[in-house]
Amino acid sequence: MKLHELRDNDGATKRKKRIGRGPGSGMGKTGGRGIKGQKSRSGVAIKGFEGGQMPLYQRLPKRGFNKPNRKQFAVVNLGLIQKFIDAKKLDANAAITEDALLEAGIVRRKLDGVRVLAKGDIAAKVTLEVTGASKSAVEAVEKAGGTLTITAAQAAE
Repeated sequence: MKLHELRDNDGATKRKKRIGRGPGSGMGKTGGRGIKGQKSRSGVAIKGFEGGQMPLYQRLPKRGFNKPNRKQFAVVNLGLIQKFIDAKKLDANAAITEDALLEAGIVRRKLDGVRVLAKGDIAAKVTLEVTGASKSAVEAVEKAGGTLTITAAQAAE
């Protein structure tokens, strides 16, 4: 095979449809929009319009609420912390803070803080300092001989 013989597989690429480029293109003049009417004009958005009938999204009952000042935590599981300790990315002897978790790459960003959940097992005796933790996570860390301190005013759930 030579360089000039290289080509893509059949059907791998499709050419862009060029609308409004003369009658020979098959998409000239009205450009596939038909004649007259609202849809033939520009600036039209009839997404949920049902011909004057009450649209479905308005007929259905509304439920739920999004709290505007809610806190969003970066979630870390105990099993993941143990995995990072085994891989020598975290030092189990030193206090593991939110900054240490960020540096190790367990959390991408802190958001409103880091919250520890009890999924997975932890065997190492660790000292954790985080914004929040579940009751079962606190119990699991204490069972392994470590301590889990909640630093911010956020109480453990």
